[in-house]
Amino acid sequence: MWLLLVVLGGVLFLDGLDVSAAGVALPSIGRDLGMGPSQLQWIVSGYVLGYGGLLLLGGRASDLLGRRRVLLVAVGVFGVASVISALVSIDQLIIALRFLKGVAAAFTVPAGLSIITTTFAEGPARNKALSIYTVCGASGFSLGLVFGGLLTEWSWRATLFFPGPIALALLLIGLRVIPRSERTRFSWAQFDAAGAASSTLAMLLLVFAVVRAPQVGWVSGQTIGLLAGSAVLLAIFVLVQRRHRHPLVRLGILRSARLVHANMSGMVMFGGYMAFQFMVTLYLQDSLHWSPIEVALGFLPAGLIVAASATKMDRVLDRVSTKVLIVVGLAAFLAAYLWFLRVQPGMNYADFLLPTIVLLGVGFALCFPSVNSQATAGIHDDEQGLASGLVNTSIQVGGAIWLAVITAILGSSGTTVKQGELLGGMQAGFLVIVGLTAVGLLGTVGLLIADGVRARRAA
Repeated sequence: MWLLLVVLGGVLFLDGLDVSAAGVALPSIGRDLGMGPSQLQWIVSGYVLGYGGLLLLGGRASDLLGRRRVLLVAVGVFGVASVISALVSIDQLIIALRFLKGVAAAFTVPAGLSIITTTFAEGPARNKALSIYTVCGASGFSLGLVFGGLLTEWSWRATLFFPGPIALALLLIGLRVIPRSERTRFSWAQFDAAGAASSTLAMLLLVFAVVRAPQVGWVSGQTIGLLAGSAVLLAIFVLVQRRHRHPLVRLGILRSARLVHANMSGMVMFGGYMAFQFMVTLYLQDSLHWSPIEVALGFLPAGLIVAASATKMDRVLDRVSTKVLIVVGLAAFLAAYLWFLRVQPGMNYADFLLPTIVLLGVGFALCFPSVNSQATAGIHDDEQGLASGLVNTSIQVGGAIWLAVITAILGSSGTTVKQGELLGGMQAGFLVIVGLTAVGLLGTVGLLIADGVRARRAA
C-alpha cells in the first residue's frame, strides 16, 4: 500500500514539478530560441491548457476504462514526450510537446486520485493518504523551482528532459504495484468527445484572446471575436452536457456546495501562485540578474515547508474543518503577495523575498490537501474520477487564465527598467493577484459565517 502511494505521489510530483521547473528555464529558452514573453508563456500555458482542458475527459476515462490502465499509458506518454521535447529546437514543436505532456497529466491525476479514494476507506486512512498525495503535488510545484534552477545552470534542455526517465521508472514500478481492477465494459458512445472538444477549445480561445489583446487592442475585432467564440463554445459544452447520455460532467454534481467551493478555492490558490511565480522569476533573473541556481535556492524554503507538512496534514484534516484551513491558507497567500509589494532596489533577500516564500509554503501546505479532500468527500466511488477531474481542472484552468491576464498586463507596458526595479506592468500585475486572492479569501470567510449561522439555528 505504501509503495503504491509512493508511485501515485511520484507521478503527481512530476506533474507539478514540470510546470514550475519549466518556468525557471524560460529566460534561458527565450535567449537561445529568440522567444519573447508572450511566446514564452505558451511553454507554461500549453502544458497547463492540455492539463486543465482534458482533465474532465481523463476523469471519465479512468472511471470507464480502468484507473490502472489509464494511469500507466498516460505516464508512458508523459515520459516519452519529456525526452523528445529536450532534443528539439523548434519553438512551436516544444510548445506542442508541452501540450501533449499536459494532456497525459490530465489522465494521470484523476486516475491516481481515484485509485487512492477507492483503495483507502473514507476517514483517517484516506485523509492520511490524501494528505501525503496532495502534498506531493504541492511539493512538486514548489521544489520544481529548485530542480529547474539547478538543471538550467547546466542547460534548459536538462530541465525539460529530467521528468522523462523518472516517469518511465515509475511506469515500470507501477506495473507491479498498482492493483488490477475488474474489467469494465464500455463503448465509444460513452465518451463525450463533443464535450471535451468544446471545453478545451473554449479555454484555448479565451487564453489566446487575452494574450493577444495588448498587441491587437482589447476592442479590436479579433479580440471580441475570440472572446465571443469562447463564450459560444462554453454554451455548447453546457448544452451537450445536458443532452448527452454519458456527459463529461454530470451537472447535478455541481449541486454540492462543498465541491463548488473547493473548485473555486483551487482556482484562486493556484492561479495566483502561477502568475506570481512567472513575474517573480522574470524579475529576479532579468532585473536583479540572479542566476537560475540563485532563484532555485531563493524558493527552496517554500518547498521544504510543504514537504515537512506531509506527515502532519492528515491529523490536521481529521480535527479542523477544510474551510477553516482554506481560509488560513488563502490568508497566507495574500500576506505573501502584500509583503512582496514592498520590494525596492537594493533590498536584501531576507527582507523582501524570504518572508514571502515562507508564507507561500504555509499557504500551499494548508490549501492543497484541504481543497482536494473537500472536493472528493462524500462522492460515490463511480464518480471519484469526475470529482477529482473537476477540482484539478479548476486548478489548472485558473492557472492558465491568470497567467494569460498577467502576460497581457506585462505586454502592455515597456520592459526597460533600471537594475533592481520591477519590470513594466509588474506592479499592476501584483495588485491584480492581491485583489483576486482577497476576493477568494472573503468568499470563504462568508461561507464559514453562513455555516455558523445555520448551525446555531439548527441548535
